[in-house]
Amino acid sequence: MKDFAVEVAKKAGKYLLDNFRNDETLLKERGSSKEVVTKYDKEADKIIVDAIKEKYPEHNLLTEESGSIKNDSEYIWIVDSLDGSGNFSAGNPYFSVSIALMKDNELVLGVIYAPYLNELYVAEKGKGATMNGTSITVSDIADLAHAYVVTCEGNNNKHDRMADAYAKLVPKTKDYRKIGSAALECCMVACGRADAYVTFEIDPWDVAAGLLIAQEAGAKASDFSGNPWKPERQDLVVTNGNVHEEFLAGL
Repeated sequence: MKDFAVEVAKKAGKYLLDNFRNDETLLKERGSSKEVVTKYDKEADKIIVDAIKEKYPEHNLLTEESGSIKNDSEYIWIVDSLDGSGNFSAGNPYFSVSIALMKDNELVLGVIYAPYLNELYVAEKGKGATMNGTSITVSDIADLAHAYVVTCEGNNNKHDRMADAYAKLVPKTKDYRKIGSAALECCMVACGRADAYVTFEIDPWDVAAGLLIAQEAGAKASDFSGNPWKPERQDLVVTNGNVHEEFLAGL
């Protein structure tokens, strides 16, 4: 299943990379990141969904573009074919393909491929996380004052909660940044490029794979009250573990 997910992620990623910065209409007429759903999202989704249906026709699926396909299986694939559509549309290279697998409501596999960056993140439950085949781990930053934080608004489309958190947390942190791909923001925590990630009302396909990758790299994840992640829309904090409680207190 891991090899299959990697192969499919790379295939969809190659399609996206082949079309990246090649559509002048897309570059000129881009909307906000929350409005952008391109033909490239849909075609990449078709590549992945068709492959899963052929290889594992009995499995359930949940994808951003195709919705939910229920087959009464213990397995469910959670897919975001193009995470960072706004970046892709603007010619920004921070976009990725995200594929996760759950078994009996537990994340067991996560694959994220960022084709322009040539970075492939993989995690299996209980087996650690890698980037391009090399083991990765979270940072050892011990306090929020020295922490780099990445963020995205998730589905808080008015940005009011995001802005409120920004006002509360910026004075307490080293720096606070928005990358534009939830999957890659989770991976930044996983490999120690950031020490915390916070998002609001986020959909499961945006973070499922990245969450397992981060956790297998040593991260801690919860909602704003400290409860474990569930495969539904919710608030989410992912940290290196050391700053988690301080971060939640800041929120």
